[in-house]
Amino acid sequence: MTFLIVGAILLSIAVGYRTKINIGFFAIVFAYLIGAYGMGMSASQVVQFWPVKIFFVILSVTLFYNFAMANGALEKLAGHLLYACRHFPALLPLAIFAASTLIAALGAGFYTVLAFMAPMTLLLCQKTGMSKMIGGMAVNYGALAGANFMTSQSGVIFRGLMEGAGVAPSAAFTYASAMFITTLILPLLVVGGYVLVFRHRLNIRVATEKPAPFDARQKQSLWLIILLMALLLVFPLLHILFPENHSITYLNARVDIAFMAIIFSVISLLLRLADEKKVVAFVPWGTLIMICGVGMLIEVAIKAGVISTLSDWVSTTIPLWMIPLAMCVIGAIMSLFSSTLGVVTPALFPVVPAIATATGYDPMILFVCIVVGAQASAISPFSSGGSLILGSAPHGMDQRRLFNDLLFRAVPLGFGAALLATAVLQGVL
Repeated sequence: MTFLIVGAILLSIAVGYRTKINIGFFAIVFAYLIGAYGMGMSASQVVQFWPVKIFFVILSVTLFYNFAMANGALEKLAGHLLYACRHFPALLPLAIFAASTLIAALGAGFYTVLAFMAPMTLLLCQKTGMSKMIGGMAVNYGALAGANFMTSQSGVIFRGLMEGAGVAPSAAFTYASAMFITTLILPLLVVGGYVLVFRHRLNIRVATEKPAPFDARQKQSLWLIILLMALLLVFPLLHILFPENHSITYLNARVDIAFMAIIFSVISLLLRLADEKKVVAFVPWGTLIMICGVGMLIEVAIKAGVISTLSDWVSTTIPLWMIPLAMCVIGAIMSLFSSTLGVVTPALFPVVPAIATATGYDPMILFVCIVVGAQASAISPFSSGGSLILGSAPHGMDQRRLFNDLLFRAVPLGFGAALLATAVLQGVL
């Protein structure tokens, strides 16, 4: 059964990649076939494996942030950040990273940021002479880091997956914070180091026009985003500082990101900040299907004992000092051909508590190492991020050369940085 389920997961990824059909659909099919016919479950039991909480959280959060997408607030914000760099052309890669990080942290999410920042970045590479590799790494790293913010798309998903694996909500928030900080500092060092070392050879020519000012609806959207982020962050932080205060504990337990996002979505609708149909259309339905479909198959795997088998193998076969490094490498290899959100973290996060218990490692370092490893190779042309960048190449750009830059230059550089970061984290934590 273990080999059957692992084979089903790998086959879902392979067939989905080959056919360009959402992996989640194949995962749902295998969850039903294995659960109903291989494990004797009823169809209704298999349906209950659909991760309702994760689905609702992603739906509600992206719905609210889509108002700023639909009315152009986030895209205009990117333009202003890039314009601010016009007098410091060598810092353009860092400006792209900062713009992508901020917009993703404001709730646009990884895929959304890449969807409109990657074409802009590659056009800037074409117009300014900036390296396509460093431009791609800057926008990819920025979208990943910003989306990992605790209240943004990936951060919310990570927290949901950790809580589903048995981690307490307060601990999940702390672990998600560590993921965000790590994936923010590491790219800064990589991109900043590249700019510092090759600053005399970059020869970047920036000539961007000043963007138009924000209109009233765009300003209201940005202020609502800031207010929501403040409300969602203040109570967890106060709870960490004052764990014995009953009022703070009471409020912290009841301030829910999904319902708060729905409330702010209703406010946005009442203020007519964007067209409702357009906002709903921007919801990442493909990502939702992928995450929840794979989640169903992972739940079947948990019921079959596959997760405990995998955790036993890691904790008994791999030398103790190599376990964080192994989790990083496994995450990186999986992410070469699949999505961090849809495949890697739903598959690996459930094994972390068991490995931590068996080895004595702090779960935080294992969770962080998985994400660092997975996001190191997320720029691979075979992965979701890299394929989006490759597909954003403007007319006249050599796609074959861009493919080689992403796979043979960007991935090894990111992977090497991830291994160094894992070694540092293991020494610090």
